[in-house]
Amino acid sequence: MFETPPLPEIQKKLASITNEMLELIHKYNLNTQSPFEVVAHARLCITNDEDYIRFLELSLEGRIYGDAGAAIEKAEASAHGNKAH
Repeated sequence: MFETPPLPEIQKKLASITNEMLELIHKYNLNTQSPFEVVAHARLCITNDEDYIRFLELSLEGRIYGDAGAAIEKAEASAHGNKAH
């Protein structure tokens, strides 16, 4: 079974994912009015298949690491809250 990395490692990975994603956003001018439009816009604008696949990978990795980080923060906050009672 895979262990969840510690929060600092998750935060470091998220920063790396964000930086790489921003490079692709700037390279292909993927600025949109809504974050919900980004993937559809990317499908139209990213002309290199490898870049498009990497864009999708980064999107998925960002979601996974973001959810893991949020779960750890929630668990830590809950643990601290239980200690206060």
